[in-house]
Amino acid sequence: MLGWLRNVWLAVYTVGRGLWVTLRYWFATYRPGRRTFTHRFEYPEKPLVVAPRYRGFHRYDLTTCIGCERCARACPVDCIYIGKERVTQGKGFRITGYAVDYSKCMFCALCVEPCPVDCIFMGSTHDLSCYSRDGCIVDFARLPLEVAWGRATLNPTAVAESKVIVEPVHGGPNQ
Repeated sequence: MLGWLRNVWLAVYTVGRGLWVTLRYWFATYRPGRRTFTHRFEYPEKPLVVAPRYRGFHRYDLTTCIGCERCARACPVDCIYIGKERVTQGKGFRITGYAVDYSKCMFCALCVEPCPVDCIFMGSTHDLSCYSRDGCIVDFARLPLEVAWGRATLNPTAVAESKVIVEPVHGGPNQ
């Protein structure tokens, strides 16, 4: 019985000591004028300031890509999907789709190094919020030209607008 009481006392003592450490640090760092994250940075209206070497969402230049697929082969999680077709006049390929699945991407920047023409690089976009997993797949070939050519950063509205299908895939059963 004495051993059981000693174990109960030891459990209460260690929990109380841990809470005291937490409370002590809370009082040491408490400032009444401290504001929330959105008050300090005005996040939705103004973009966050990120470090110069921050690895955010990719920026991709559709005009310089030669379709070599080195970035897709270098990706350790296979999150880059390239659609291409051979050009009839001349040599090379035409890019029909360049999609990155951001639900799998770990932002390691291993896809940037092997690119021979530097058409893909890490951007400084901090947030690409979406409500479904389908919104995490970004096809750079369907984005507006300013975003697809790497001149502007990704934003959720451009990605959402690129997913809207203007024309149906097929005419339907009656046509």
